[in-house]
Amino acid sequence: MENSQVQASVSPITILWGIASVVLAILVLVFSKTGPIAQAGFLWKVLGFIVAVPCGAFGALIGDMLRRFVIPDAVFTTGGFFELLKTKLFWMIGPQTIGLFIGVFLGFSIVLH
Repeated sequence: MENSQVQASVSPITILWGIASVVLAILVLVFSKTGPIAQAGFLWKVLGFIVAVPCGAFGALIGDMLRRFVIPDAVFTTGGFFELLKTKLFWMIGPQTIGLFIGVFLGFSIVLH
């Protein structure tokens, strides 16, 4: 008899946005000098971090879903090469990054307000 195992596969993009969420949450904790994050105690910051990381990753995945839905088929620019490069770069990572920021800050906001 064969021993069949079911393995859950996680896409590399999901792992990448999860790592980006961890990095952004750490940066928010380290560099936030005003507001509720700076005034919170250590345990509240830890709880905020625990909530903010999955919220950020989920926000990035929602941004990716929206990007796939609304990405244009063709891009027309009048600014030349660099304008085209900026537009292509936005459609490559822009909506995911916006979702990442919204998710991380929303996660901290849920816990610390």
